[in-house]
Amino acid sequence: MVKKMFGSSHVPLSPAVRAGDFVYISGQVPVKDGAIVNGDVRVQTQTVLENVSAALKLAGCEMSDVVKTFVILTDKKDFAAFNEVYATFFPSEPPARTTVEAGLMVDITVEIEAIAYKPL
Repeated sequence: MVKKMFGSSHVPLSPAVRAGDFVYISGQVPVKDGAIVNGDVRVQTQTVLENVSAALKLAGCEMSDVVKTFVILTDKKDFAAFNEVYATFFPSEPPARTTVEAGLMVDITVEIEAIAYKPL
C-alpha cells in the first residue's frame, strides 16, 4: 500500500493522507487566513467544512467521497444548529458520523475530521 501526505501545517500533522483507496483528513478547525473565525457554531461549522473540503481537494477528493466523519462540539446545545449547516454539505447520502461533546485545545465550538474513499 502506498501512503502519501498532502498539505502542510504549523503543527506536526498532515492535513490529508492517502493510504490506498482511503483519504484521511485531520481534524479541521474554524481557521481562515491563519486566524480563528469568530462567530457562533453555524459560522464556525461552515468554515470547518470548507476546510475539510479544501483538504479533500488536496488529495483529489470531494465531499461526496466522504464515508465517515468524527465531530467534536464544545456544547451539546449547539447540536441542532450544527446539524443545519452540516446537512448543506451532505444533501444526500450523508456519511456515517460520530458526534461527541468535549473541550477542544483552543477556544472554538467545533472540530471535524473525515475519511473519504476514492479508488486510485
